[in-house]
Amino acid sequence: MGSDPVAPTLGYPVRVSRVPTDASMRLRVRTTSAAGTRALGAWLAGAARPGDRIALSGPLGAGKTQLAKGFAQGLGVPDVVSSPSFTLMAEYHGRLPLFHQDLYRLEDARDALAGGLLDERQDLGVTIVEWADRLGEELGSERLEVRLGVPLDAGQGPGLLEDAPDALPDEPREIVLSASTGHARYLERARSWPGEAVS
Repeated sequence: MGSDPVAPTLGYPVRVSRVPTDASMRLRVRTTSAAGTRALGAWLAGAARPGDRIALSGPLGAGKTQLAKGFAQGLGVPDVVSSPSFTLMAEYHGRLPLFHQDLYRLEDARDALAGGLLDERQDLGVTIVEWADRLGEELGSERLEVRLGVPLDAGQGPGLLEDAPDALPDEPREIVLSASTGHARYLERARSWPGEAVS
């Protein structure tokens, strides 16, 4: 599992081992608004299966919560989904259970394990982990990794915006999806997205 040449170009540290993939297991998507990022999340949820793990990473304000909100909508979750920063994990009920974790306030995997954030209930649904790099190797290699950032050509460096729906302006986001073999169906789903730019 080596370092990833894409991560530094988007401005995030490489603190977690990347999903080992070849070029066919990686996809770039660009959205032009928070609504577009939510729409992509909703579209990806169509590929969800029990036991899936979605690892979201990127600087503050990159759109991790927006993608999670869209994913929840795609699963048919009727509740308002917000970042569970203070509770660490929120559980929602839709087509599949959704376990939404936000590890922003944790230092490392020891904090997550001590807080009981990894348990067998997650095998029954989908777990979305914001700030997934905090888990390090405990994240496991079987996952869809989603890295979000402000493209370097957008005129503003990554990580400068607050991650709040009202504060997130309609600016482009570059989203890099990397999948382990068991999560490759997400890439196929993303390639058929009727939304914005896919490469």
